[in-house]
Amino acid sequence: MTDGVVLKYDAINPFARGDGVETRLMVGKGISDAAPFTSGTTAFPAGCAAPLHSHNCAEQVTILEGQAEALVGGKLMQLGPMDTSFIPADVPHYFRNTGKEKLVIFWIYGARDVTRTFTDTGETVPHMSPRDQV
Repeated sequence: MTDGVVLKYDAINPFARGDGVETRLMVGKGISDAAPFTSGTTAFPAGCAAPLHSHNCAEQVTILEGQAEALVGGKLMQLGPMDTSFIPADVPHYFRNTGKEKLVIFWIYGARDVTRTFTDTGETVPHMSPRDQV
């Protein structure tokens, strides 16, 4: 049994995803054996995006800062701070920074073991592994 975990955001080491994109794992495997989900943030410099992809589990994404173009299940939309999406498992999606400032998203996956499948290549990689790049 665990008594819980409290993390200071600035103490979380960012995972470099390429093109200046950085992800920070907040809760999940490697942080707590009791966590049944995975959550964190990703920051995108202006003009950057993750490629079209899907996951093996459901995902919630909330825009914390900046402006985004989101493609979710074939539907394109513009999002700003506190706009939220729910993406079921295996649904292709991306978020692109369309503003001049950085875009920061907060994400929650409904699983401890998360994978990303890149739509263009069909390659599936573990979340935050060396091949999980933008």
